[in-house]
Amino acid sequence: MIAPGFTGSTLDRADPLRQDPEALAAAMGDWRAKLLVLNDFEPELDGEGRLVWTNLADAPEGSDLLLLGLDNGKPHFAALTPGMKPPAGRPMRMFGLLDRIAPGEAATYAAARSLLDWHTRHRFCANCATETHIYRAGWGRKCPNCHAEHFPRVDPVVIMIAEHAGRALLGRQPAWPAGRYSALAGFLEPGESIEEAVAREIMEEAGVRVTDVRYIASQPWPFPSSLMIACVGMAEDDALTIDKHELEDAIWVSREEVLRVLAGGEGAFLPPPPYAIAFTLLTEWANA
Repeated sequence: MIAPGFTGSTLDRADPLRQDPEALAAAMGDWRAKLLVLNDFEPELDGEGRLVWTNLADAPEGSDLLLLGLDNGKPHFAALTPGMKPPAGRPMRMFGLLDRIAPGEAATYAAARSLLDWHTRHRFCANCATETHIYRAGWGRKCPNCHAEHFPRVDPVVIMIAEHAGRALLGRQPAWPAGRYSALAGFLEPGESIEEAVAREIMEEAGVRVTDVRYIASQPWPFPSSLMIACVGMAEDDALTIDKHELEDAIWVSREEVLRVLAGGEGAFLPPPPYAIAFTLLTEWANA
């Protein structure tokens, strides 16, 4: 299987260090410690598509340092700066950078971006509304009033294709580049299994009933903090009833056409980008 995008970070997440204030202070004082260079929430990349790092002395005044992990014993941090706010929507420049970023580097960036985004959105206690304090090296917040502890959340999302007679069901959203089709997707709802969510989402968006759902792979998606869970379900028939609130169009495509398009050839659709798990999902299905 090709590795899904945003996976493969080389950093040791160093959980014991997060829980040891003295060790964390020593890591912040380590002359080898590195700080991730970001332009707001966008990564800076060198000529080889690798993340750029600087020294902790370059952290803006008033920043909180969030421990990303260790690389060969060297601490690596991201800076949460005062007034930092995530951008609205998904800037196209950001996705251009993702086409350039080296394998594994995107995973480190994903952790940093999701963690920073979470802190900017969760400054206040959900239990009593008191402003919370950072602890556990940035991997938690604690309320000084009611002592509730809060931790970065991950939102599970199913992303899937329905299969029928050797063909895969793909959908299209109007905001995507012209001609692009991809797997259907949707958030899991409370009290729902992965398999149930796959079946519900395909039925809601395309009117297709599926059974025999099987898991393929997963991927962190840091916009802002989802876990994409890729699956395939077997469709009972190929009749489509498209929910126009969710999809602009949906089509059935053969294995042969998917393989040709993924290899860069012409076809009835443009594939998802390689860093998206939909690319991994389509590749695995087409080569099965």
